[in-house]
Order: sequence, then structure tokens, then C-alpha cells
Amino acid sequence: MTELPKGWVESSVDEVGDISSGFGFPDRFQGNATGELPFAKVRDISQAYQRNGGTLSSAGNYVSRADLPALKARTVPAGSVAFAKIGEALKLNRRVLLDVEAVLDNNCMAVTPHQRLVESKFLYRFLTTLDFAPFSVATTVPSIRKGDVGSIRLPLPPLAEQKRIVAKLDALNAKSARARTELARIETLVSRYKQAVLSKAFSGELTREWRKVAATIWPWRLEFWRDCGETLNGRAFPSDEYCESGVRLLRPGNLAESGVVFWSSKNSRFLPNNYAVKFPKHFVKGEAILINLTAQSLEDQFLARACLSSASDEFMLNQRIGLFRPRNMIPKFCLFALKSPRFRSFVDNGMNSGSLIQHVHTKQLEQYKFDIPDIEEQHEIVRRIESAFARIDRLAKEAKRALALVGRLDEAILAKAFRGELVPQDENDEPAEHLLARIRAERESAPKGRRGRGAKA
Repeated sequence: MTELPKGWVESSVDEVGDISSGFGFPDRFQGNATGELPFAKVRDISQAYQRNGGTLSSAGNYVSRADLPALKARTVPAGSVAFAKIGEALKLNRRVLLDVEAVLDNNCMAVTPHQRLVESKFLYRFLTTLDFAPFSVATTVPSIRKGDVGSIRLPLPPLAEQKRIVAKLDALNAKSARARTELARIETLVSRYKQAVLSKAFSGELTREWRKVAATIWPWRLEFWRDCGETLNGRAFPSDEYCESGVRLLRPGNLAESGVVFWSSKNSRFLPNNYAVKFPKHFVKGEAILINLTAQSLEDQFLARACLSSASDEFMLNQRIGLFRPRNMIPKFCLFALKSPRFRSFVDNGMNSGSLIQHVHTKQLEQYKFDIPDIEEQHEIVRRIESAFARIDRLAKEAKRALALVGRLDEAILAKAFRGELVPQDENDEPAEHLLARIRAERESAPKGRRGRGAKA
């Protein structure tokens, strides 16, 4: 530990707090959604960390005080810092501050601060900066023991300075939380902005001014899907025919939300090369509109997801995907039309009828009507959509970068706090060393409890 500021002292977790492990939770005590005492499991700690700003106020199970003797359990007071002590959850390094008295599951551990030595929030903030993995026991299932936690060194400022540090951190954290909330909203807004652009594009509004100065313009015409090109259903290929290499099989998982077909080592499946000759109708080469025909639920937006394959793509067409080759539309114009709110509404209304909950049929898609301008305007619409999307994506990228910077700023602020650089020192504060020495002396002079079978807790 680097040189500490004046008035600070190096201490350890077991010197400033009591460390306790949780207790077993038999099935017969589980299932009560209300009660006197929350019985917190690892899941409850994770949820409080993710959804409640690191404060645990409730749990999925409750017990009564009358249950404690049968559980052989003790409560952990409010103000304690709780965390997982075993398994993969330990590696997540999630800490929560208990807002209520609680009982912990035996996969959890807590540090209860000595209030005369350390502020609860100060200890909590410090423990959030640590990676517990290096302190854990290296076994098949990683775990951390009381002694491992207790030996962790921490810088201890005067109690009054701790309060100032906590107040400053709370104020700064509130600002960064607001920034994160606003930046996170941008991801939702990006989708809305793109849908707004598409809505304007296929209502004719996006190119209204362009049409006024264009040399030759044909009026938009409304045409059924079935009259606009060739539609093909995919084919079922048994999974036991998959192989390590060969011709790729296009499946729903290869259709990206962005509208492109993507392949990776995880999502690629192959069929023997001779399938391209054996089933030439379902061997696809080059550009084609591909649309997912299956969904898992009524709310599944993956249904009818449209993509455009590239000129270099070659694959067999799976039965859960439909193919469309438009004759009177350029492929990208058709793709954007199938991503527009108008087409989404067509699909959703069909789903509400009950027949499209799990599957949309190409025969039903053929009832859709495209609004089609002439080729020149199609090219202009595609250009304007791509230009608008590029601007929106740049803003989203900047927001994502800013969100990462907020996280790094939080880390930097915490580092400053525990170096003594966040708030000014006050020479009138009682040095932490004096307070720690006085409390040590009080403990040493306190009467020792009797040991042995007759001793009482």
C-alpha cells in the first residue's frame, strides 16, 4: 500500500468489522414471499447489485425470528456488506449493502463494520474496488474463507473524513447514475429514430423535395408481393446430415438484426458439398432477400426479420427461412421496405389473428402490398436511408464510448477517494491511528468470556 495521507492508518478488514458466513436453507422453510426477515441468496445479491444500485432491501424468501433456532441461523444487521463466497458468482465481484436486517444463505458472506471505526458506506465502497478471486482458495469450485477476507488490507482515514468521503462519493455517484441512464436511453432511441426514417422513406416524405426537381418521375404504384418477384420456401435438412465442412446451411441464427447474413464458428452448420447439386433449387448464390418464418412467442420480434445476402454468399436454404428475389425493386430498397413500420404492422396484425404466433407462411407474405417508386427514386431513397442510419450509428457509437468513460470515471474517483485525494483533510479530525489504538486497548482490557462446555454466548 502506498504512503497514506496524514491521519490515515493501514488496517485490515477483520480489525474494522466482523466477518460472518451464511446458513443452510432447507426447502421446508422456503417459499414465503413476505415475513420478518429476508433470507438472501446469491440470486438476491445479484438482483440488488443489478437493479437496486447495490442496496439489498428485500429477498425472494422470508423467515420469521421464531425460525432461527431451527435454522441454527443468526441475522446480519443492516449496514453490513454482503457478497457471494463460492463458485462463479464469487468471480463476478458483486457486493451489496444491506438496508435491512437479514439472514444469509450459506453461499454468502458478510462484513459487519464496527461503527466506531468505519462508516458502512465507506467499507462498502472500498470492498467494491477489490477482485476477490486472488484471495480465494484454488480448488475445483473457487471459494473464499473468513480469514481470506479478514486479511485484506485497507486504508483507514479518520472517521470524520470517512463521512466526508462518503458524502462526496454519493453526490458524484448520483451524477454518474443520471449520465448512465441518459446514455443508456440512446440505444432505445436509435431504434425509434431508424423506424422514423423508414416510415418517412416509404410514405414518400423523405424524397418529397427531391421529386420536385427530378427530371422524370413515375407515380408510386401499389403491388402485391406475389407480383413483384419470385418467392421460395426453404427445405428441411436432417441434423444428422450436418458435417464439419461443406456447403453452409442458412438458418434463422444467421440473420442479423442489421440486415446482413453473418457467419461465425458458433452459428455455422454445414451439409455435404454434393447437396448443392442434389438440391439445386435450394442452393442459393449471391444476393437475395431472406426472411425468417419462425418465432418463439407472440412478442418475438425475430419473426419476419429480413436480411440481404451478399454477392459472395453461397448456402443451402433452411425450411424456416423464405427467399424472395424482387424483379421491380433494387434489393436494398426491398430490404428497407421489409424493415419498415408498415411491414412490421402487417406481420403483427397477422399474428394477432392467431395463425402467425409461431410461423408466418410465404403465402401470407404474398398478400403484402409494396409501395414502389421508379428505380431512380429507389436509389435515392436507399442513399438517404443509409446516410441517415450512418449518422444515427455514429451518435450511438459515441454514446457507447461515453458510457464506458463514465464507468472508468467512477473507478478513477474511487481510486482517488482511497488515496485521500477526493476531499480535503482536516487537522482537527482525530487520527485514525489514535482511534484504532484506543479501541484496541478497550478490547484488551475487556473481561474475557469463559471457555468450555459451560460457556455461554
